[in-house]
Amino acid sequence: MNTGASQPQGPQSAGLVRPGSHDRPVSGELFIGLMSGTSLDGVDGVLADFSPPDGLSLRVRAHVHRPFPADLAQELLALNAPSHDELHRAALAANALARAYAGVVSDVLAQAGIEPHDVRAIGVHGQTVRHRPREFDGIGYTLQLNNPALLAELGGIDVVADFRSRDVAAHGQGAPLVPAFHRAVFARPGESVAVLNIGGISNLTSLLADGSTVGFDCGPGNALMDHWCRRHIGHPFDDNGAWAAGGHIDGDLLAALQAEAYFDLPPPKSTGRDLFNPPWLESRLRARPALAPADVQATLAELTAWACAEAVRQEAPDANELLVCGGGSLNGHLMRRLAARLPGRNVRRTDEVGLGAHQVEAAAFAWLARAFFDRRPGNLVTATGADGPRVLGALYPAH
Repeated sequence: MNTGASQPQGPQSAGLVRPGSHDRPVSGELFIGLMSGTSLDGVDGVLADFSPPDGLSLRVRAHVHRPFPADLAQELLALNAPSHDELHRAALAANALARAYAGVVSDVLAQAGIEPHDVRAIGVHGQTVRHRPREFDGIGYTLQLNNPALLAELGGIDVVADFRSRDVAAHGQGAPLVPAFHRAVFARPGESVAVLNIGGISNLTSLLADGSTVGFDCGPGNALMDHWCRRHIGHPFDDNGAWAAGGHIDGDLLAALQAEAYFDLPPPKSTGRDLFNPPWLESRLRARPALAPADVQATLAELTAWACAEAVRQEAPDANELLVCGGGSLNGHLMRRLAARLPGRNVRRTDEVGLGAHQVEAAAFAWLARAFFDRRPGNLVTATGADGPRVLGALYPAH
């Protein structure tokens, strides 16, 4: 989850998610979902109860967020770019990541008042450090650091991991994978709804009234803004967007950033730190060397708002409502700029319809783990461009 403000803890209530931290009996449909995103701020874990037989609603019984230790976050960030002794360092980082995941699992179980044997499986995404689908040899790759075997050993619960590679093997992008989950929990019969996740990278799901779905990565979310904050004010993120709100948008820089060819590509498409990274930003700042850092931050926030709003206008033209989740939804300035660019639409956080904005992605990987056990496809061809629907994930039994 990308950070834009302080993060609330515990289960959320309202709408399609109904809290119940210590209630019994234990369901056979309990799954833990774990997510650590491109923001590198830590791990979100949820305990999701899929008791209804249709699987189209869920109940969050616990939620925990644990920040990454500073040294682990720094190493994971460094591994996004070529560097010395990568294989060795990546293996050790994966071990440390599995231990962090296990700590979140332990906290989730304690919060819910249940035991490991009560949970059917853990669905865990891993930490993306490279994302190059369809490149080089026509298949390319996506790489998520993880040690699911170690997590199964430490947690005593079956683990489902490696969700993206099966889609990539079928000539897909391997991302985004959340649109199928978004349709399951946010779709409304006969109505178009748009769901926007603003993490390190932003992605949009367009849930069309005719039952079809379009999903793709819009472009940068918080990753560039977080980088600029760390570099200039020593903070990991711009709390509530206050620094950006105090700056001025530079039109020339914004135009240079908007000229990136990725924005003109049609969906399905996906991206990450492989493209939207500090060198990408620096190459566009060379023509504007005298800009105040706060003005750059304001312009980066506007780039994210523009990219997301353009995606909505182009791919969800009939959606009167935009539901926003991810850490960027906690950034008040960014949310205001997004709403300003989408006049006439109701822009609000997913909390208001029942699922905490900071819980959505973790819940999605619990849902994907359940889909794996049910042998249901977890990808949508309209989101990833794969050759067809595929069952996603690999199982690491606890015993």
